[in-house]
Amino acid sequence: MSLPGEWVVPDWPAPARVRAFVTTRAGGVSAGEYASMNLGGSSGDEEENVSRNRHIVRTHMPSDPIYLAQVHGNDVVDLDAPRVPGRPRADAAVTATPGTVAVVLTADCMPLFLADKAGRRVAVAHAGWRGLAAGVVEQALAALRAEPRDVVAWMGPAIGPRAFEVGPEVKEAFERSDPGAGAAFADHKPGKFMADLYALARRRLARAGVQGIHGGNFCTYTDTVRFFSYRREQRSGRMGAFIWMEP
Repeated sequence: MSLPGEWVVPDWPAPARVRAFVTTRAGGVSAGEYASMNLGGSSGDEEENVSRNRHIVRTHMPSDPIYLAQVHGNDVVDLDAPRVPGRPRADAAVTATPGTVAVVLTADCMPLFLADKAGRRVAVAHAGWRGLAAGVVEQALAALRAEPRDVVAWMGPAIGPRAFEVGPEVKEAFERSDPGAGAAFADHKPGKFMADLYALARRRLARAGVQGIHGGNFCTYTDTVRFFSYRREQRSGRMGAFIWMEP
């Protein structure tokens, strides 16, 4: 798969027919804080620029990707099932159809790729702290219809543990279902913690039975050259995380 060198291709042992990548800031036409490969249609960028950027990305995949209306929840859309017109309201997507492209958009939240080792189904999830706490990982795994031990996962560019300051309500949201999740939060200052989104996702995946967990070595907040970051810039573009299967 020939892609712009700045984009991120997962280093994971997915089946050979699985294709996936995450865009970066490079390769598009947007300007200013959206420079240059902004794929977010509701980010404040000019609509024409977003359309052109999406067209550029489209040339690297077999079909039009199915963009979601993301709401930081845990709903998963089956892209192979009949759908009403418009963008599906969901934060994860799954497909078993070769050539169907699933995508989520992010700018600090984690894009999580999932694939079964037999190469029958793939999924992608928009996994920020709200989605993780709500169970989007578990829901996406269930939609994959594979034994967790037969699943490989890759955690894409997200805000890193030294940049993600949160309040006690975030820590409590995870500890309600997993008291051990407190280990992913470091004391920072009165009433504030530094949260490790990657550690939280690893816990969720491991507790569900997934052993093949990869990625998680990025920080969208500090890597200003490669990544958009909503927390860093507020008026920020969005990266796209795309996955599909070849025939």
